[in-house]
Amino acid sequence: MDAGALTFPRRETRQVMVGTVAVGGGAPVSVQSMTTTKTADVDGTLQQIYALAAAGCDIVRCTCNDLAAAEGLAQIVPRSPVPIVADIHHQYKMALAALEAGVACLRLNPGNIRKPEHIKLVASECRDRGVPIRIGVNGGSLDPELYEKYGGKVTPEAMVESAMQELAYFDEVGFDNVKISVKASNVPLMIEAYRQLADATQAPLHLGVTEAGPGSAGLLKATAGIATLLAEGIGDTIRYSLTADPVEEARAGRQLLEALGLRERKNVDLIACPSCGRAEIDVIAVAEQAQAAFGDREIPLQVAVMGCVVNGPGEARDADIGIAAGNKRGHLFVRGTNVAVVPEDEMVDTLIEWAEFIMEHGIERALERGDLTAAKEAAERDRADLLAEQGDDANDAGARIELIRRR
Repeated sequence: MDAGALTFPRRETRQVMVGTVAVGGGAPVSVQSMTTTKTADVDGTLQQIYALAAAGCDIVRCTCNDLAAAEGLAQIVPRSPVPIVADIHHQYKMALAALEAGVACLRLNPGNIRKPEHIKLVASECRDRGVPIRIGVNGGSLDPELYEKYGGKVTPEAMVESAMQELAYFDEVGFDNVKISVKASNVPLMIEAYRQLADATQAPLHLGVTEAGPGSAGLLKATAGIATLLAEGIGDTIRYSLTADPVEEARAGRQLLEALGLRERKNVDLIACPSCGRAEIDVIAVAEQAQAAFGDREIPLQVAVMGCVVNGPGEARDADIGIAAGNKRGHLFVRGTNVAVVPEDEMVDTLIEWAEFIMEHGIERALERGDLTAAKEAAERDRADLLAEQGDDANDAGARIELIRRR
């Protein structure tokens, strides 16, 4: 048999949509990670989100632990290149605030939010908005009653019961737009919990070894758990939880899926901002044109297509090369440094030309090639013109923030 034709059979599950990313139901296994910035730091968080997207991350989770974080999400969501999941801690009201901010999914830990009326209220709001919830059971924060029921220790049965109990509350309000995780730092415990959960539900499953640790030890530990389950056909989305830069988590997840033949290897990793209120071009159309133009060329670069010069070069500065629109022109940047300005209709061709130059000569030569002073001045002028025309809140985040404060 041709080894290249071998694949791991996948467990059949329901499908949920996290923004534009399908999870379960035969969709490609997706990669997730979580930001380490304070969510209220909008620019810093967005920079990390773009770096994660460039590293192969499909979905990003941000903490929503207070009002400032929720207000930050209202500004982050419309500018993020990937769907945003809000990580809810102990306050159910923060879940409601995150929904007002426009997040694509919530993550709730049954061990933290325990009152049935609060759980059902959040589920009802998600049902009405069409927003999925991840039930995120964690062995380290299991409900004390379940902990005692199973002899004062964390067992696979206790973790699965926690998840199924949460599902029962959701069923009472007619909500089934759910994915589930049962994470633990102990690998055999985590593997057995997911096996039992896979037998108990057809909901898509989010795999992870929680607090896997730093360095190679953490990578090995996480891989041991996640890869074992994926090889058994269990798992629809994954996250490496490492004591490291989250970009390393995304890279590890992507590399694992490629090694198992569950995701295709890409030549160009192309990221694009959403078509938000500042976009000067049809970002989706230009990104599709760029993807088609790169085709099968062997150019393993991270390429960004950004809708506006106001935020684009800064947010996508970890990309090897990118282009941002402004005033009917394309502002080309290399590693966040503006290097050239071209007519709008030459944006895609310019990306290709400069990407090929970088492959042949390297990043430093590309930076030397550009007229950095002229490119920077042109970008600053167009940025100032756009801000003067559109104001500071082109995405109407202020309206969402007002709704959050009313909560």
